[in-house]
Amino acid sequence: MKNALLGLVALTAVSSASAASVGGYLGTDGGLYYQTDLTGTSAMRYSINALNLFRGGSVGVGGEVAYLNDISGQSLGGLAPYYGLGLGAGVSLGNSTGVQLYPHGLLGLRYNVAGPFSVFVEGNAGVRVGIGSGGGVGVGAGARIGLDYRIR
Repeated sequence: MKNALLGLVALTAVSSASAASVGGYLGTDGGLYYQTDLTGTSAMRYSINALNLFRGGSVGVGGEVAYLNDISGQSLGGLAPYYGLGLGAGVSLGNSTGVQLYPHGLLGLRYNVAGPFSVFVEGNAGVRVGIGSGGGVGVGAGARIGLDYRIR
């Protein structure tokens, strides 16, 4: 816990012209991310998925890069909707051993709780392409809930 807090303080101390945030999420997968704003309404998110749930006896690690964009002019009682495109990649070991790519689209809602903290819920769907014992091409979908901390 101490190392996590020190890492958060170090990220907060870094200055740059663009805003950034860090956070974590849990759902059909779980992980941590770093997000940097491209413009006032768009951002890039880089995440590490350290826990992939619902894999049927397999443990997986991977990552994701996603482009996010606010749905302009929309606010639903404090909820800010957004959409995006992402590319995930991962390795799984266990009943299903192999490598997967997951290009997908996503939709989400963000709510600013207080100050730099916000929560979000997000769903995604796309095509899963796998190589290995769990290989093949299929439809993938997922959902997650997360906490975001704006560092600048």
